[in-house]
Amino acid sequence: MTKRHTPEPPRKAGLLFRLRSSFLTGIVVITPVALTIWLIFAVVTWVDKVVLPFVPDKLLPQNLINVNFFGVGVVIFLVFTIVVGWIAKGLIGRSLIRQAENIVDRMPVVRTIYNGIKQISETVFAQSERSFEKAVLVEYPRRGIWAIGFISTHAKGEILRRAGNGEKIMSVFVPTTPNPTSGFLLYFPADDVIELDMSVEEAAKLVISAGLVYPSEKPDDDDVANLLNRRQRIREHA
Repeated sequence: MTKRHTPEPPRKAGLLFRLRSSFLTGIVVITPVALTIWLIFAVVTWVDKVVLPFVPDKLLPQNLINVNFFGVGVVIFLVFTIVVGWIAKGLIGRSLIRQAENIVDRMPVVRTIYNGIKQISETVFAQSERSFEKAVLVEYPRRGIWAIGFISTHAKGEILRRAGNGEKIMSVFVPTTPNPTSGFLLYFPADDVIELDMSVEEAAKLVISAGLVYPSEKPDDDDVANLLNRRQRIREHA
């Protein structure tokens, strides 16, 4: 009669392994907090160094109330920017901006630099700029290979006339990993675009993490209904 082979119980993790696991967990927790604090501190310090030299010495906090406030340059910059924006919205401000831009347009090199920076600023900061609508899956760069993209808008005008052939065309931004600010603007037939349930933010995290951070799965209506029915049956038998 042969004896049955009983598997050995799993060994408990050693002290060194537990310390290593705790250390890695601590790194995961501390790193984003530390980098965030460092980045905020670096930005505030840089703004102070740029802004404060333009402020008269008599108006600096350390000379007015003998207290040196960290980040006072950021406050001054925010107030100055708000005032400039408020003036620019008015009739006089728009007229002054128009005249200044007419002067800039007569300077070949300055005109190119100014118009480029202005276009970037309007794209990034304009309140009227639309954000991405949905996260999608598209077959790119060839059939059978899928990539995450973001719907920017539905194609219009000449692009729709030349590429549409009577069907809807979507403009999809396909980002690169791990830097999603760069990528490719591609046009797909609407039938070739698969919309995802995950939000744009969740899809962006998936791209930035190179596929390591997946959003939590959301139960569909059937799953929720089955869960409620199961709970009801448990209560009835209790």
